Amino acid sequence: MPGLAFSRSSGALVLLLFFASPALAQTKAPRSAAVPTNSEQRTGLGLQAARQNPLQLRHFLFGMPKGADLHNHLSGAVYAESWIRAAAEDHLCIDLAKFAFAKPLASSSSGGEQPECGDDKVPAADAYKDQHLFDALVDAFSMRGFVPSPGMTGHDHFFDTFSRFGGTDHRHLGEWIDERDDFSQLRDDLLAHGLRDDVAFAKTGLDQAEALRLKHEHCGQPEAASACHVQVRYLCQVLRGFPKEQVFAQTLLCFETASADPRFVGINLVMPEDGYTAMSDYALHMRIVGFLHALYPKIHLSLHAGELTPALVPYEGLCCHIRLAVEQAQAERIGHGVDIIYEDHPHALLKEMAANHVMVEISLTSNDVILGVSGKVHPFSLYRLFGVPVALSTDDEGVSRIDLTHEYVRAVQTYDLHYADLKRMVRTGLEHSFLPGASLWSVPDTFTRAVPACSHDSLGAEEPSPGCAAFLKSSERAQQQWELERRFRVFESES
Repeated sequence: MPGLAFSRSSGALVLLLFFASPALAQTKAPRSAAVPTNSEQRTGLGLQAARQNPLQLRHFLFGMPKGADLHNHLSGAVYAESWIRAAAEDHLCIDLAKFAFAKPLASSSSGGEQPECGDDKVPAADAYKDQHLFDALVDAFSMRGFVPSPGMTGHDHFFDTFSRFGGTDHRHLGEWIDERDDFSQLRDDLLAHGLRDDVAFAKTGLDQAEALRLKHEHCGQPEAASACHVQVRYLCQVLRGFPKEQVFAQTLLCFETASADPRFVGINLVMPEDGYTAMSDYALHMRIVGFLHALYPKIHLSLHAGELTPALVPYEGLCCHIRLAVEQAQAERIGHGVDIIYEDHPHALLKEMAANHVMVEISLTSNDVILGVSGKVHPFSLYRLFGVPVALSTDDEGVSRIDLTHEYVRAVQTYDLHYADLKRMVRTGLEHSFLPGASLWSVPDTFTRAVPACSHDSLGAEEPSPGCAAFLKSSERAQQQWELERRFRVFESES
C-alpha cells in the first residue's frame, strides 16, 4: 500500500438552498472581497490587541478558521502518547537501548498475555508503570526537550524519530488517519506484471482505515464528534531514498492509484532531501515524475523541494531542486522551499512561480527544528514579496508537538502579520487544496471577486442565489471555499 500524507479542508459542506429571489439578485451590484467589512476591520483591531499577549494571541487564532493543512504527514502527525498506546495494545516491546518499538520473540503468547521480549527489552505496556520510561519514549518520539549536541542535530533527531515508532498494526491508521532510461517500456513491463493489482490493495486499506475513523468518531450518529465534519483527502507518497527502480515503480503505482480513487488527490515524494540517494537521483526523480505526469495529466503534484541548507549539502547541491520540481516535474505545490535564494537565478524563479501560481507550503516550526532556519533568514517574507502563493502547514505536528494554530501564532509574532494577511493565507490553502471543481474566485490567488454566478451574493451566505447555489453544487472546491467564508463571517461577528 502506498504511504499516505493527508490534507484537511475547512469543514462540513455548506447547505445549498435554491429559493433565493433571482430578481433581487439581479439588482445587486457585484460584491468585492477586497473592501474590508466593518466586522472584518473590527476583527483586525482585535488581532492587533491580541498580539500584545502570547496567550491572548493563541486564543484569538485558535478560533479563527484556517482552511486547510496541506502539508501534513500521517505518521508524523500522531503524538507520541498515541504511539505508546498502540504499541501496548499490539503487545509490542520496547528496546531500552534505542528507545524504539521492537517485535516480541516468535514464541510469545498472543491475546491478552504479556509479550516475551528478551534481553534489554520490556513490554510496551510497562511504559504506563514507569514514568521515566514513558517520558523517555515521548522525548525519543518527538522534539520535546531536545537540545542539540555534538553529533546530534535537530535534523538528525527529527528524522530518527520515524524509525523508532514503527511496527504497530495497520488498523491504527483509522484512528489517525539497473537504471533504465526507457520509462515507457519500464511502465509497460510493470503494468504487464500486475502492478494494478496493488491499486486494489491500496483502496481496500484506505477503506478499512476510513471505516475505523468513522466508527471511532461515531460519524452519522447523534453523538458524532465534531471531527466528522473535517474533510480528508490523501497524497500518495513515494519514498525517494529507495533504489531508482523502486522509485519508478512506487511513482507509477501512485499515479495509477490516484487515477482510480478520487480520495487520493495527488502525489508527493518524501524522505530527507539531503540523503545520498535523494540527492544523487534527484534529477532522475523529477524526470520520472514529469514523464508520468504527462501520461496522467489530471493527477496533482505537491513535491518536497528545497528542504536544504548549506549546512547539510555543498552549495552546488542547492542549485536547482525547486526549479526542477517546478519546470520538469510540473509541481503545483512546493513543500518547504527553504533554499530558494541559493537556487540559480532565484528572482527569475520566484517570478515564474508567482506567474504560474505555484504555491509554497510553509512549515515554520519544522524548518526551525530540522534546518535551523527561522525569522529573517527564512524565505517566507521573500515569497510574499514576489507574490508567490503561500499557506501555513504543520508538517509533522505530533513529532514537533504543535498544531496549526501554533504556526499562525508564530507567523504573527515573527512577521508582524495583519488579519488580512492571515485571511489571504487561509484562502490560499483551500484554493490550492487539489479539491475537484472550479474555484469560487474569478481570478486565481486574488480573492477580491467571486465568479459571476456568485458575484452578487454575500460571501458565505446561508441562502445563496439559485445561480450561485447551482455553481456551488457543481464544485466541491467552491463548496468548501463558500463554507470557509461563512465561517469567517461567524468568527468576525463574534470577535
